[in-house]
Amino acid sequence: MNTPEKRWACTICGYVHQGTELPDCCPICGATPDLFELQPQVSLPSEQDAVTQWACLNCEYIHLGSSPPENCPVCGLPAAQFEPYRCPPAVTVSEQGPLSIVIVGAGIAGVSAAETIRRDSPAAVITLLSKESDLPYFRLNLTRYLAGEITADDLFIHREEWYRQHNIDLRLVTELRDLDPDNKVLTLSHDEILNYDRLILAMGSHPFVPPIPGSNRENVTVLRTLRDADAILAQCRPGLPCVIIGGGVLGLEAAGALARRGVSVTLLEGFGWLMPQQLNQTAGDLLARYVTELGISIRTNARINQIDGDDRVRSVILEGGESIPAELVIVTTGVRSNTYLLRRANLEVNQGVVVTDTLQTSREEVFAVGDIAEHRGVAYGAWAPAQFQGAIAGLNVLGNKAEFAGIPRSNTLKVLDFELFSIGQVHPHDGSFQTFESKENGHYLCFVFRDGQLVGAILLGEMSLASAIKNLIEKKASCTDLLHTNPGVQEIITYVEMSFRS
Repeated sequence: MNTPEKRWACTICGYVHQGTELPDCCPICGATPDLFELQPQVSLPSEQDAVTQWACLNCEYIHLGSSPPENCPVCGLPAAQFEPYRCPPAVTVSEQGPLSIVIVGAGIAGVSAAETIRRDSPAAVITLLSKESDLPYFRLNLTRYLAGEITADDLFIHREEWYRQHNIDLRLVTELRDLDPDNKVLTLSHDEILNYDRLILAMGSHPFVPPIPGSNRENVTVLRTLRDADAILAQCRPGLPCVIIGGGVLGLEAAGALARRGVSVTLLEGFGWLMPQQLNQTAGDLLARYVTELGISIRTNARINQIDGDDRVRSVILEGGESIPAELVIVTTGVRSNTYLLRRANLEVNQGVVVTDTLQTSREEVFAVGDIAEHRGVAYGAWAPAQFQGAIAGLNVLGNKAEFAGIPRSNTLKVLDFELFSIGQVHPHDGSFQTFESKENGHYLCFVFRDGQLVGAILLGEMSLASAIKNLIEKKASCTDLLHTNPGVQEIITYVEMSFRS
């Protein structure tokens, strides 16, 4: 009698393994077998009824099962608001010769895909397109480069010879202009035509610049590319008045980097506290106190009227008339997925390009990963998911059917020398959440539980619990035995530590 296959999800990267036994290690991130979680079995459909997935009409959440859920777990709509959803079939490898695979975008998602394809298929023809002039680099380290912690050479993911040695055709300064999925044809800059058998879209995102009057003045910039960072460094001098618009991770790291170089930095955040998506107000206020001690001026609830000046920026005018001197303005107000061409090509697009668990788009030969992809209603816009998705898509273009199960979003700060960790749901929406907080000796801990599980946490000043918390959340472990004791924060800390050791 054959042993039935099971499904295990890696709690680190989201890779789903199918088989009769656990793998020796995760092929994506190298996690050991103890970091895999057994997934619930999904009822197999009959031959007459092939519907095994259901899409919420409101938020596009995909539910696995022979019938829709009673309510959408994302937006709450009832079962009547779901429609049958058919996942594109797994891609099969052609027997007629090596696959021609084009990867559009050479960030970490695109490079990870190329690495995986070449590892598993020496014969595949890989073309990696980048619209930038520099070799692919670690974008998340741009603020460290800005701070002077690393050099430009330290940024590059691989040296130029690596791409030659691995027979990867890396084309710099090459931009996608049009996509024809019916004929599997790409039109590139300079009207070059490129055919493909499989396509991985890893085109990332672009900075969102709010429609502020005067935002087109000279020395108003963003921080997205190595060229942006170099342009900012060219302006830096001690005492230079600089305004950074946006108090998220990028804005804070950029402020810390420039403050190290003696720049006079004012940070503007429209919300009531810093990092409002990742922190609650208590944590945001504690962070602001630390940042202020670094010599950075913080303004929360800041509403900008205009960016003033002549050809160059001279000041930022707030609502109410206050003028903040500025010879350099950096806008760090988030990003938007680069989906324009993909909408025009009739791929399914919401916040990003909608992908299945195998990271396929609505066209079976086309995959999407990284900032441009929206998986189960989530567009991550973060480094780790992009890297993991790239590797999984690299497996699947070769005919595998590896799945991405999703991972909790987490955030840490570089550059500022401030220990901060945030993961999962840290903003309770209603009374179904339980929150436990502790603030002492300059440290702050916050644990958020829901339905007997730890779903979010914030750590300031003390990182020893970060790995244990991440593991507990990713495993979706039951904490009901702990919560029944009406615990204090110290009891929760002990429980988290013991869970990790076991």
